[in-house]
Amino acid sequence: MKKLIAIVAGEPNSISSEIIFKSWKSKRKYKHKPFFVIGNFKLLNLQRLKLKYKIKINKIEKYYDLNKLSNKKLNIYDVKYNQNIPFKNISGKSNEYIFKCFDIATKLAIKKKIVGFINCPVSKEFLFKKKYQGITEYLSRKAKIRDDGTMLIFNNKLSVSPLTKHISIDQITNKLNKIDMLNKITAINKFYKKYFLIKPHFALLGLNPHNYCSSKESKLNKKIDNVIKILRRKKINIKGPISPDTSFSTSKRKQFDVIIGMYHDQVLTPFKALYNFKAINITLGLPYIRISPDHGVGEDIVGKNVANADSLIESIKFFNFIK
Repeated sequence: MKKLIAIVAGEPNSISSEIIFKSWKSKRKYKHKPFFVIGNFKLLNLQRLKLKYKIKINKIEKYYDLNKLSNKKLNIYDVKYNQNIPFKNISGKSNEYIFKCFDIATKLAIKKKIVGFINCPVSKEFLFKKKYQGITEYLSRKAKIRDDGTMLIFNNKLSVSPLTKHISIDQITNKLNKIDMLNKITAINKFYKKYFLIKPHFALLGLNPHNYCSSKESKLNKKIDNVIKILRRKKINIKGPISPDTSFSTSKRKQFDVIIGMYHDQVLTPFKALYNFKAINITLGLPYIRISPDHGVGEDIVGKNVANADSLIESIKFFNFIK
């Protein structure tokens, strides 16, 4: 069997099917491993007709049929689902179907039937109902990994990683701990060495603008300084704490491969302003490769055929680095 990529269809009432169809249509324009979709065949066909995509699709019903992928058709590993309308409003009614798709993808990945998978966007608010912060945490717990994995938002010019994810501002200081910082930065360092054969240069940001620190926050600054000293002793190239307000300026960001932030929006907001759809979300620490496009479900543009598929295409292209 060739090394295959699976694409989990994600939230059925989103832009996911549209970006899948666009990625398939443009597949001759970029190098990629063979891929197939895990989702409901009938629903995806209805969405294809609704969006007016003249592409052929092929149904797969058993994993051993993956040996018989069609080169001329978009292959869909059929997952049972009873929605007969192309697009509805997003709700929790899709949850069972979405989890089934993830179950199939993770089983195929663990059994080495696929090299890894890409999951299209889901609505975390409906899918997890506060049980998990996001897909990264859900897959980490499913794989029985003690921590919540490491989120790397990747672009070949610059990547970022937040030390805390999807939590309110007032919780950040309490969530930051030395072991977690060390583990996440070490994991990213290993990732770059393995797939790009380089020792990356890191910037570790402070929590506050200009790295201002009140007496109440001095413990955090000491913790950051301690982390930097330990990482340097491990021969990891890291500078910090860097003032967050200048960290993404042209002269600063060219010095680094990865900028590590204290919280989600501290690094994601400027990063998305710079790279828009040319970025992908990689989860490090899982027993397989998991990637997702770095954007949401596009609830306001569902069915309008205006979604940008670049991030999904970049996700597919990344698997060229995986041997």
